[in-house]
Amino acid sequence: MVDWNLAVATATRLVRPGPEVSRDEARAVVAELRRHAKASEEHVRGFTRLGTEETHDTPVLVVDRPGWVKANVAGFRELLKPLLDKMQERRGATPGGAVLGAVGGKVTGVELGMLLSFLSSRVLGQYETFAPASRELPAATGGGRLLLVAPNIVHVERELDVQPHDFRLWVCLHEETHRTQFTAVPWLRDHLEGEIQSFLAETDVDPMTVLERIREAAQSLAGGRPEGEEDDGGRSFVEIVQTPAQREVLGRLTAVMSLLEGHADFVMDGVGPAVVPSVAEIREKFQQRRAKGASRLDLALRKLLGLDAKLRQYRDGERFVRAVVDQVGMDGFNRVWTSPNTLPTKAEIAKPADWVARVHRKAES
Repeated sequence: MVDWNLAVATATRLVRPGPEVSRDEARAVVAELRRHAKASEEHVRGFTRLGTEETHDTPVLVVDRPGWVKANVAGFRELLKPLLDKMQERRGATPGGAVLGAVGGKVTGVELGMLLSFLSSRVLGQYETFAPASRELPAATGGGRLLLVAPNIVHVERELDVQPHDFRLWVCLHEETHRTQFTAVPWLRDHLEGEIQSFLAETDVDPMTVLERIREAAQSLAGGRPEGEEDDGGRSFVEIVQTPAQREVLGRLTAVMSLLEGHADFVMDGVGPAVVPSVAEIREKFQQRRAKGASRLDLALRKLLGLDAKLRQYRDGERFVRAVVDQVGMDGFNRVWTSPNTLPTKAEIAKPADWVARVHRKAES
């Protein structure tokens, strides 16, 4: 169903070159990012009061853009395997299914490679939750590794004209927070994977239905729709293809991702003033960069992939975390990590007081 090797080859061929740096500069950047990642562990754990003991073996990998592509393809391959196996079984039962599957796999591989080449120049860092270990790309027991994309970090620090050492530490603080979230909360990875698999299990694997939904997404992206149909409100492709059951799962996933991203932003801002001298300047310029207009291609792809929704997750999640900490303190906020039942709902992300009332009232009764 997906030619993964072709996806990697396509993305590697199309990926944009990174900023010009000498070999010595590149080595210095890699070494500094590793130092900052190590230093960030203590800063994040001290601020969040999570994982105060040495509880994880997740490696930190400083990669280039092709390296990020390879790591993510490995993660996608693992996460999507149950869905693709089901689709393969269904297609194999139809006349000519094997041939169609081989051709479709190459087409999908090229399309995935094109998307990954676009994203590979924009990601600064990533805690890859579901990645399996390999000789080239090690991971923790059960999966998990922290990726820092060196050329993208250098590109953005130059674009923003900020102090490089401060910016690199600032990025590491954000990504280390994600590593701490998953390593200090043992049930979080399995819970998130279960929700994703529930979402994928509800996917309609009939090819004609999927093609029809892709057509609808393309019309939405182009700004057109069949006569008589109402506007979809600017929904992304991810939102268009979901079933009613998937909408429920996606609501829960949105709430969890808003929590994780907002918590990382909150921690980054909380730790920053003490260890990153120019944090105020970096934060202001980075926020302006997030909000400023992009090219028409970027805007189209952001809408198709739902990346604008991710930007809202940073903002909404950070407001939730800040409001809860202001009301009940860090220890009170950390009750969010007790179990899946104490995670905020999508509605509670928008109304933090409702989460406080539900979780703290229940704990105190």
